[in-house]
Amino acid sequence: MTTPPPPSTPAKYIRLYEAKQKVYPRAIDGVFNRWRWVLLVVTQLVFYGLPWLQWGGRQMVLFDLGARRFYLFGLVLYPQDFIYLTGLLIISALSLFLFTAVAGRLWCGFACPQTVYTKLFMWLETHIEGDRSARMRLDKAPWTSGEKLWRKGLKQFTWISVALWTGFSFVGFFVPIRQLGAELLALHGSWQLFWIGLYSLATYGFAGYMREQVCKYMCPYARFQSAMFDKDTLVVTYDSQRGEPRGARSKKVVDYKAAGLGDCIDCSLCVQVCPTGIDIRNGLQYECIGCGLCVDACDSVMDKVQYPRGLIRFATQNGMTQRWSSAQMLRRVLRPRVLLYGSVLLALSIAMLISLATRIPLKVDVVRDRAALARIVAGGQLENIYRLQIMNATEGVQRYRIATRGLEGLHVATDNEVEIGPAESRWVVVRLQLPFGAAPQGSHTVHFDVQALGDGAQVSEKSVFLVPR
Repeated sequence: MTTPPPPSTPAKYIRLYEAKQKVYPRAIDGVFNRWRWVLLVVTQLVFYGLPWLQWGGRQMVLFDLGARRFYLFGLVLYPQDFIYLTGLLIISALSLFLFTAVAGRLWCGFACPQTVYTKLFMWLETHIEGDRSARMRLDKAPWTSGEKLWRKGLKQFTWISVALWTGFSFVGFFVPIRQLGAELLALHGSWQLFWIGLYSLATYGFAGYMREQVCKYMCPYARFQSAMFDKDTLVVTYDSQRGEPRGARSKKVVDYKAAGLGDCIDCSLCVQVCPTGIDIRNGLQYECIGCGLCVDACDSVMDKVQYPRGLIRFATQNGMTQRWSSAQMLRRVLRPRVLLYGSVLLALSIAMLISLATRIPLKVDVVRDRAALARIVAGGQLENIYRLQIMNATEGVQRYRIATRGLEGLHVATDNEVEIGPAESRWVVVRLQLPFGAAPQGSHTVHFDVQALGDGAQVSEKSVFLVPR
């Protein structure tokens, strides 16, 4: 009689990636947390409120892609003004480099949309589900629990409401927001609905669920920030020389240093408040967004145990190594890298402001009529036909006079004045005539001078006049 084989061993699954551990940040009050709230309120007042503000009977800030016009306060910009967008992006990038070189990831910790909306969604979650321990208990409770159902349902309702309003406000920068609201109530505007839904979904997913995963794994800034850091950059730092060896201690212990302990009582509060779930005591990490919440948490603990503040603080690597004072570290801020970034940023900002201040509110494009390059017309005149696109970049009706120069006897044979409405563009057919034989054969450079009769603004555009053989 043979012995039956042993039961087969259950298959083991090998995980190639670490399982995601949900982070339950703890609420904390302090200087840096208050600054985060200030930035949240300011940025959202601008984002949600700006589309509703009016300027001269129109939306104050509107990027009208359909009409190819961008309205910024009193400015009307056309696609030909793309250089200003390029300048704005360069200035934004240099500002990011400057702030990073001075004080690390301040943008990430205080003003990044991902950080701002994550904080807003977490605030809603805390007020509905409770504090950190209550949220952890609620997540472990079965779905048969009535409390879990209504709290989770209410949270989802508020999250979706905020996300939808965010998507609506975002599209309101590209479609007049009052018109957009009327169209949505009338169930019109398919492409508007698509973009509202897409932006709402992104806000809901990134801020509600992915949270720190976006900062740690999706954001490229976390990867190349080290190229802008140096040992004189202010970053959130744990003073290991003062804090180690860490450990709990009895209240009866009067001289903890004699007991071989540092200032860190190993309460782990700095880890509990961290939005990305890291332990700052392990040193500088790319996941740290520089929000300073661990500083607030540690300072509150130091106050309770009556130890000096600053065990976790904004400091530089050189300052921590050489035990510099705060004043000594701040004096190192104006180093060559910072001065270079600051000088270039200042020069570009001044140049852009001067360019905007001296900008001529008139754009002209000249296109030759390729169907009739040159022809002889009545009176022995040689004629070339052009199409001029005249763009009025002002808020009022303008009348323009068209003149030409470049050849003796060249003149405009059509009506040389045209009226264009506010912030409008118009194609005008212009016929230039030259007495036959007044110029040699070939291509001759001519200029179109378009002048506003109201404010005197003038633009000159170059083209060519063809004299056939």
